[in-house]
Amino acid sequence: MYTRILIGLLIAALLLAAPAALAQDDDKPTIAFLRYRSTGTEDITKPGIWDILQARELISPTERELLDENLDLNGERINVFWLDAASDVTNVNTMVEKALDRGADILLTFSTPVTQITANITKDMDDPPAMFFAIVSAPYSAGIADSPCIKMPHVTGTHMPIPYEQYVALSQVQMPDVQSIGTIVDPAQTQSVYGVSQITEFAEALGLTVEVASIASAADLPQATASLADKGVDMLMIGAGYTESRGIPAVLSVAKDYDLPVFGVSPRMIHHGAVVGAGFDDFYGEGVNVGRMIAAYIDGTLDISRTAISSRVNIGVAVNLDTAEEFGITVADSIMDSAVMVIEGGELSVLSQPPSLPEMSLEERMADDAAHLAELECTEERIAEEQATLGTARD
Repeated sequence: MYTRILIGLLIAALLLAAPAALAQDDDKPTIAFLRYRSTGTEDITKPGIWDILQARELISPTERELLDENLDLNGERINVFWLDAASDVTNVNTMVEKALDRGADILLTFSTPVTQITANITKDMDDPPAMFFAIVSAPYSAGIADSPCIKMPHVTGTHMPIPYEQYVALSQVQMPDVQSIGTIVDPAQTQSVYGVSQITEFAEALGLTVEVASIASAADLPQATASLADKGVDMLMIGAGYTESRGIPAVLSVAKDYDLPVFGVSPRMIHHGAVVGAGFDDFYGEGVNVGRMIAAYIDGTLDISRTAISSRVNIGVAVNLDTAEEFGITVADSIMDSAVMVIEGGELSVLSQPPSLPEMSLEERMADDAAHLAELECTEERIAEEQATLGTARD
């Protein structure tokens, strides 16, 4: 009798566990969404991904509502689950291992550090999951790839090239007599080091002197700002490093005492108090493009190893008039005329239409997506050209 009861309990336990097991073993592709932290740029990028997947009928309107709320999805055609490093790079390895343990077929990574670590973890796997990345400003200096087609065969995505040349040029638009600019670098962050190198290169090409202060953590930002002010810089231009871009309020707390304008290399940095934010601004388009890649991969029409990293040039300018007034700064008319966002009186005004997909049938959508992806094909000729360029650069 005891044996029969034990067997019965064992069978019941197995039946209760079956749905979870089936969720891992079913034929639906599972996407693991891996991010460093929740950001405003991510909130603009994700709708582009979901719009494409919904237009391609990979998710339903009801399932879309779950994804818009950042909830896990066990859908009719795909599964999605979310993992977050909580702004701590030391958590990324564990986050990636969790995604692999849960049997993710597709790793969707946001940000340079998450993409860099995920690529390094998966590069030596015999059968790695497909990996797509977005909101990555420095894939080549970070070692994620050497060029759009010279990369790990299981990896592709969208490169967000920050228009540093146009960004730095705004210093002379705002302040025609500018002689020296200051910037801040976190040597531990690839995108920070790359950003400062770009700011320095383009500023010096304009005949400007560049002063750089190094930090190890956000706690160093006030002292770094004071050191730059003491060196007599005319303004501060912050790059794309996470520590310094998120720490703009700490920078401003000191810069105000010196009447130093603070510019940030993203329109959304005005939310942190930068007088002017200018940089890549088509994050929705980033989402659309990575969504196209994922949809085509799920449909079996995309060869990741032959799909180049996508890259598009774009710049948007935003102004925080509240900070400008607090600092006694008058923003140049030409900067105001080009602004896509303005903060004034504590209110944000968006001066451009919200992005969305153009209306078209499923057949037209698939044809349009296919045409876009065809432009990213890594042909033998393109690969040879990129190899030759890399060889010349090394020489």
